[in-house]
Amino acid sequence: MIKDIKAEIAPLRNRLLTHSLYNNINNPDDLRLFLEYHVFAVWDFMSLLKALQQKLTCTTTPWIPTGKPELRYLINEIVLAEETDNNKEGKHQSHYEMYLEAMEECGANTSRIENFIADLLSLKNILVDIKLSELPPAVKDFLNFTFFLIEEGKPHKIASAFTFGREDLIPEMFTAILREMRQNFPELHIDKLVYYFERHIELDQDEHGPMALQMVTDLCEDNEQQWKEAEETAITALQMRIALWDTIEEEIIKARENSLA
Repeated sequence: MIKDIKAEIAPLRNRLLTHSLYNNINNPDDLRLFLEYHVFAVWDFMSLLKALQQKLTCTTTPWIPTGKPELRYLINEIVLAEETDNNKEGKHQSHYEMYLEAMEECGANTSRIENFIADLLSLKNILVDIKLSELPPAVKDFLNFTFFLIEEGKPHKIASAFTFGREDLIPEMFTAILREMRQNFPELHIDKLVYYFERHIELDQDEHGPMALQMVTDLCEDNEQQWKEAEETAITALQMRIALWDTIEEEIIKARENSLA
């Protein structure tokens, strides 16, 4: 069934991997603008992860053994790395916090995401926060998809979005872009950003990718309806990512044209 899902989503994955956005990140300003929007996907990924941990393990007291031990192990291993990985300096940090520091190092503006989270702490409702924000519609749609999925609370669907809807080859493509940019713009400090993407490649290919696929398999088991829902979720997740990429590319082109006006 995993092979069937991969075959079904292959055209969408190909659209992502060959998206024209990559060819439009040509200078430091383009890169900074990309980061300022992509950071929302880096951030909301952590909520997908924690939703799975809440569904598959016991996160309340008194503790009782919850779910299958193998699933508890899989999700806790992924949480450990994503929430408290080693950063470039060897200190423990979440991947979101690494990304913020990488943005700051290369001069990207972090105020949009930081203000969004500050508003969330005040409003105490993520869906209201998304609605009231001034984010582009595709970014709002991307976030709404994540949090509606979490609110629905079906572990196999959350695991599918987590597994198939998040990048595995994309970080490798961006690492190549960053290396070229570092060569063309030596004054641009992007060591932390390169480290972030290289670390994702290492974890996704060797550890998290196989773990996530196993998680989907264990959750769906022999339930045909759950496999169907997992496939539909994977398709929608990739469509949301493509729409996000479209919007980021449009914002980059628009900013470039405005600077020339």
